[in-house]
Amino acid sequence: MSTYTAPEKPDLSADLPSREGDRVIQFREALREAMSHEMRRDKRIFLAGEEVAQYNGAYKVSEGMMDEFGETRIIDTPISENGFAGMAVGAAMYGLRPIIEFMSWSFSLVAADQILNNVPKMLYMSGGQWGCPIVFRGNDGAGGQLGSTHSWCVEGLYANVPGVKLVIPSCPYDAKGLLATSIVDEDPVFFLESERMLGDKAHVPEEQYYIPFGEAYRHREGSDCTVVSFGRPVNFCLEAAEKLAEDGIGVDVLDMRTIRPLDIDSIVESLKKTHRVVVVDQSWPFSGVASEVITQIIEHAFDWLDHQPVRVNTEDVPAPYSKPLEAAYLPNADRIAEAVRRVVNA
Repeated sequence: MSTYTAPEKPDLSADLPSREGDRVIQFREALREAMSHEMRRDKRIFLAGEEVAQYNGAYKVSEGMMDEFGETRIIDTPISENGFAGMAVGAAMYGLRPIIEFMSWSFSLVAADQILNNVPKMLYMSGGQWGCPIVFRGNDGAGGQLGSTHSWCVEGLYANVPGVKLVIPSCPYDAKGLLATSIVDEDPVFFLESERMLGDKAHVPEEQYYIPFGEAYRHREGSDCTVVSFGRPVNFCLEAAEKLAEDGIGVDVLDMRTIRPLDIDSIVESLKKTHRVVVVDQSWPFSGVASEVITQIIEHAFDWLDHQPVRVNTEDVPAPYSKPLEAAYLPNADRIAEAVRRVVNA
């Protein structure tokens, strides 16, 4: 009986390719490229979830992948998140490398026992004998008039759990590089996408590349205020920065990219220059990610602050269905710009 020899782990320390170039693809295509490349490299990897195979993915992220990899590696599952998440736990413990797609992270709550009670604790409970190198990925947050039960931003809830890594890309370039790193990581990774960003286009290199976890990216330089965010709101922060520049206010826009691990060092470095900070978080304010970021800022950089940290969150109510109410409920460029002006002008 033959045994499969796993390929060597790729070099994650290699220099990253340029963010500029003529090749422009969608966010969903960047995700597909990252998965397909790793599946060609390592036969232990498979993708499973609702409608990922014959329907080409509910959001067409996995379009064409079943044609290449077959139905044993691109697997349509029943509508049973607890069931197929549990299947992934067993598969990972047996040596496979599952990628599990939740049609929405709102539905991951059905699988909470598997993904929060089993996956993060397996390595610890087994005394280091085996872990659960699984990537759970799917749409996080308000997807556009989907109502309260389909619009969860789960990062504030799941970031509380030790043993998992939380990755939230803000653009197609980061989506590909961060997903590639997630797939080869030895720990379980929660990869949070946004349905509203799947059609976003940007330059994405053809070659596979790996963006390290825990390293923030500075999208814009400024000396008046540090603006910290992650995921889709990073784009709102950049829009706000353009408006603020017209008033002569320059902001450092930091994209965390991962919130577990969190790159607090880059935030502190920026604060030593700006002395003011606004944290933008698309989850609810009470016990949210912004609260943790601000706590760490106080612990690590209190003496550098000239104004108390300010946060801009989703409003502390269930997500509304109404389109204008949903837009007002979420962080937006106007609310971010207003917060920065308040901090700078105080």
